[in-house]
Amino acid sequence: MDSLSVDHLTGIKNLTEHDIQLIFKTADSFKEVINRSIKKVPSLRDITIANLFFENSTRTRLSFELAEKRLSADVVNFSAASSSVKKGETLIDTVNNILSMKVDMVVMRHPNPGAAKFLSERVDARVINAGDGTHEHPTQALLDSYSIREKLGSVKGKKVVIVGDILHSRVALSNIYCLQKLGAEVMVCGPTTLIPKYIHELGVKVEHDLIKALEWCDVANMLRIQLERQDIKYFPSLREYSMQYGLTKKILDQLSKKIVVMHPGPINRGVEITSDVADSDQAIILDQVENGVAVRMAVIYLLASKIERQ
Repeated sequence: MDSLSVDHLTGIKNLTEHDIQLIFKTADSFKEVINRSIKKVPSLRDITIANLFFENSTRTRLSFELAEKRLSADVVNFSAASSSVKKGETLIDTVNNILSMKVDMVVMRHPNPGAAKFLSERVDARVINAGDGTHEHPTQALLDSYSIREKLGSVKGKKVVIVGDILHSRVALSNIYCLQKLGAEVMVCGPTTLIPKYIHELGVKVEHDLIKALEWCDVANMLRIQLERQDIKYFPSLREYSMQYGLTKKILDQLSKKIVVMHPGPINRGVEITSDVADSDQAIILDQVENGVAVRMAVIYLLASKIERQ
């Protein structure tokens, strides 16, 4: 069997193009499974997966949990927001406790960049990064590129603009790595205060005018404004942000071509995109959610195949 070049999924940066294509090919077959009347496969019946969420997340956690259950894995959920971590227990203590319960794989979201990598070097389990601070969110980037491939036939040669809060977004960084590895051209667009200084080093274009960016692209990925990660004000008000960078149906209809609209969710309707854009036939937001389960099933399945059985 074809296998991944990595033992953990800590970030897109460490994946090869072959890894990404293998994940997509595997996701294709799982997508058929989740559209059947019996949606489960017994592939991981003897595997135990712990979901460790040190940060609140509903959508990503549910998507992972569904993917794990579709593969028939045993699932342990741990929400640190309401646990002994608040009493001062460290990440390593928590994880060691969970591993002593004989867990094979850990899916972790953590507020500190690098937490997943730190963990993968210290525990005897496969680790999947479900988002580490403002660093990476690899499965989101995989499902985004997978959704573009499904909609447009391929990612190679496509022009993708990522709009919004690039500075605080782990989705943006993972997306840039993933899209570039698959041969797409990437542009970021947003207020100067929300574009990181180092962004040029990643080989992406920068545009501050939304209309120009939309006229350039085939796909627009509209990011959520991460108010919970902003300790200072990066723009005067949400209203002002949405007037300059919000995507409306009127703007979409005035473009010289039809573009594809994406959003990693949850949507602030009326801020980064209006409801009529979110619900339009150009938006593939619900496809992204469905594809998220198939892509996460693929990642879990491929990493589980590398677990040595005693």
